[in-house]
Amino acid sequence: MKKNLKFFSLLLVSTVIFSGCAIKTSDVKNKTENKESKDDKLNYQISFSGSSTLAPVISKISTNFIEKNETWDKVDSSLAKENITIYVSAGGSGAGVKAVLDNVANFGMLARDIKDTEKEKIKDLQSFTLGLDALTISVNPKNKVIEAKKGNLTKEEIVKIFSGEFKKWSDVDPSLPNEDIVVVTRDLGGGAHEVFQKKIMKDVKVRSDAIQAPTMGALVAKIIENPNAIGYASFGIANQNKGKLIPLKVDNVEASEENILNKSYYISRPLIIMKNGKLTKTEKLFVDLLQSEEGKKTIKNMGFIPSK
Repeated sequence: MKKNLKFFSLLLVSTVIFSGCAIKTSDVKNKTENKESKDDKLNYQISFSGSSTLAPVISKISTNFIEKNETWDKVDSSLAKENITIYVSAGGSGAGVKAVLDNVANFGMLARDIKDTEKEKIKDLQSFTLGLDALTISVNPKNKVIEAKKGNLTKEEIVKIFSGEFKKWSDVDPSLPNEDIVVVTRDLGGGAHEVFQKKIMKDVKVRSDAIQAPTMGALVAKIIENPNAIGYASFGIANQNKGKLIPLKVDNVEASEENILNKSYYISRPLIIMKNGKLTKTEKLFVDLLQSEEGKKTIKNMGFIPSK
């Protein structure tokens, strides 16, 4: 990084698996002070809070943006020579919405749709869909279920596994070892779990002893380290860790980019940033970058599907 470069990427949790810049842990609420002129609101510091799936993407694009420009006047000559500072804090999609409602972050990051109840609370909602992700039903490469089930699980089998009706791998198929199934989920209040509950589990609850990972990266790490684990891993983060975990087909449909786009693989979700109120000039410049071909290329390179 260039001398005097000011960049802070903040995560409220400790374990994330992704390709990108280093993450520091701090308190984002105390670091979102905006500098404003009397003529035009200009926040030279921009903060993002929310989805742990989307956080590494925003962090990577932020890093590239800052390394290229360093100060805002190099982005737009009408702006002051102020260091570009972008904070990224991961705590889940719900935390992103709350951060916007509580006015402690400029943008919320979501890896799910915005709820109608949330739209009602945010009177001047601005939202931008950056791409698509999906939840892959993934296992450790050493798990013999891959061979026994020919790389496929039915929706009914997934429900029985995650609800605890199937407790041993031998319950899934008699040829499998009589060993405990280790179910890994995101925290049950997170956006990923809401998507999984809505599209797979419906009214059936996930088993109470499931391991609740604080981030999607932590969920993937649990699958990588445990041959008996199964969890709903992000399509993007699974792509970043190819070979370390194996996504299974669901009802014989592979979680591929084509199938996610045509909705035949239906456990998909949008990647969204949201804000309350009009974009400031600096915010618009960065959002334009996120939606640009350069931004889309980074989203693609990190394993996700950029918006068209």
